[in-house]
Amino acid sequence: MDLQFTPEELAFRDEVRGFLKDQLPEDLSHKVKNGLQLTKQDMERWHAILNARGWLANHWPEKHGGPGWSAVQKFIFEHECALAGTPRIVPFGLSMLGPVLIKYGNEAQKAHWLPRILDGSDWWCQGYSEPGSGSDLASVKTSAVREGDHYIVNGQKTWTTLGQHANMIFCLVRTNREAKAQQGISFLLIDMNSPGVEVRPIITLDGEHEVNEVFFTDVKVPVENLVGEEDKGWTYAKYLLTYERTNIAGVGFSVAGLQKLKAVTGRVLRNGKPLSQDPLFAARLAKVEIDLENMKTTNLRVIAAVAGGGVPGAESSMLKIRGTQIRQEILSLVRRAMGPYAAPFIEEALQAGYDQPAIGDAAAATAAAAYFNYRKLSIFGGSNEIQKNIISKMILGL
Repeated sequence: MDLQFTPEELAFRDEVRGFLKDQLPEDLSHKVKNGLQLTKQDMERWHAILNARGWLANHWPEKHGGPGWSAVQKFIFEHECALAGTPRIVPFGLSMLGPVLIKYGNEAQKAHWLPRILDGSDWWCQGYSEPGSGSDLASVKTSAVREGDHYIVNGQKTWTTLGQHANMIFCLVRTNREAKAQQGISFLLIDMNSPGVEVRPIITLDGEHEVNEVFFTDVKVPVENLVGEEDKGWTYAKYLLTYERTNIAGVGFSVAGLQKLKAVTGRVLRNGKPLSQDPLFAARLAKVEIDLENMKTTNLRVIAAVAGGGVPGAESSMLKIRGTQIRQEILSLVRRAMGPYAAPFIEEALQAGYDQPAIGDAAAATAAAAYFNYRKLSIFGGSNEIQKNIISKMILGL
């Protein structure tokens, strides 16, 4: 693969940079670059800006609202967005459900749901994990029993990210208890405003309401909200997870994180010299940069394969493992660079508008919170241990 951008690709990069300079609100960029919490309105605002330009669903086919970009254009766009400090687009509708509907949904479902994902009419969340079913997703117990023109759903989902904002949830439900675990699962689209749906918050250590529990008690779901065939949901779930894991790799976020880390090590002193000149710290910094450059290449290969009609397989697991390890190492080094100044936790400092003097370096206020919060990267989307099992089966045949 030629890793040098063509003149056309460089022109596209300039176009993206110009768009971000003109259209990215400064208050949103400030929040993202400083690790501050984003509101629902913040995320919806950037979603609308991208949709107005036609750049929101950059991995969708043109006939469904995508811009028709090449793999390299997608890479350039995500890279430049991360460096500019754009909010992360909520992935559940756009990057997870959208590709599933495009491949497995019927025409009526595509015509109804895809435009609503694009214009923000629906905020989707993901109903996969349960108290007893995390990485072992095939053991889901939430049931859906067919009664005439509806399914009756009962059960519980957990770790539902941003579920407090959602009006829709796509769920894995068990429709056949007699079949083998993977063969009795179906993929349902459920209205969160239906009677019997209850959302309970899970407040994380930093005081943020990011994840939730969702309970279903005799929830009626129209049969037309079944995606694909009954009992074949495991196939659709695996397809979705390849997109989720590739997305979790977050190459662009790592590039932006490394840029921030270098800036921190240039101004934090150790023994009277910039931390970047400390041999031990510099060695760890160099290693994570080398790992990131290698992952960029792998990411481009996977994007190119998908653009050519392929589906990311074991490669998405590789990206998930290495991508999360790199992001966690960068956050670890930022926290380590702060030394004792990373220890104090001031919840208000994670909010926009906090104007009290910083304790130590400006990056110290969010260093520990970000480090601990993003330990989740190697767990959700299928833990890294599970990803290693997938690689050993698909590539090594073990």
